[in-house]
Amino acid sequence: MLTVPVRQLGESERRAVERLLDHDPFAGAQVAERIAARGLSWWRAEGRILGYGARRNLESLCWLGGNLTPVLASDAAVGAFADLLAGEERLCSSIVGRADAVLGLWDRLSDTWGPARDVRPNQPLLVTDTLPPVPADPEVRQVRSGEVDRLFPAAVAMYTEEVGVSPLAEDGGRSYRRRVNDLVRTGRAYARIIDGKVVFKAELAVVTKRTAQIQGVWVAPEWRGRGIATAAMAAVVRDALLRVAPTVSLYVNDFNLPARRVYERCGFQPIGTLATVLF
Repeated sequence: MLTVPVRQLGESERRAVERLLDHDPFAGAQVAERIAARGLSWWRAEGRILGYGARRNLESLCWLGGNLTPVLASDAAVGAFADLLAGEERLCSSIVGRADAVLGLWDRLSDTWGPARDVRPNQPLLVTDTLPPVPADPEVRQVRSGEVDRLFPAAVAMYTEEVGVSPLAEDGGRSYRRRVNDLVRTGRAYARIIDGKVVFKAELAVVTKRTAQIQGVWVAPEWRGRGIATAAMAAVVRDALLRVAPTVSLYVNDFNLPARRVYERCGFQPIGTLATVLF
């Protein structure tokens, strides 16, 4: 046994990592997608995977890239990850994952990595594997390649409202626009467009063999309270289940009661709680 059982994992341990991720396919979806696409070589993956446990008994993971994401992290693993990370400069923009692990990490790292811009300790994680019981909006569809200019302002508005900072601030929005372009190109961006303006949008931000994770749900302010969100979300969920993955998942801030009601009407069920620390 290692004295401190934390190490950076490489491609030779990919199967062990994938088996572990299969035990938490929803909270670990973003990590699973990255590994499926790029493997565990840090220079390809744009991040590092840390493992906790003996070489023949991998117990927990922690992804360290643009985000810090613990997966199946026990109290002992959280402590070990924090001991290692406390000696490093913080480069990630958030910590996100199962609430107990995220809040445990933040409790140990806040003195050296703080202050946080926001801590969201209670974000219900929701999943469905059945078609929505409510009618789908037939006007909600995949965004076409020539419509990125229409989608982009809505995406910026959503991001600014949700995260609290503009995605245009760091590099004039170039990297964020590439992300929006990629979502459109891969058929993951949905919208309802009326008179050339996006009034609803959502995207499948993460896709794995186990789930399609919806993020970026947004209704134009002037259309809120008019009852379009439930049918619009039903259209996204329906298409994702029929075309993309066997389940659809998402997480939502506990205080966002209108959104939670929409998701409940679309058939989502809670399966856990996530938390996010934003820097």
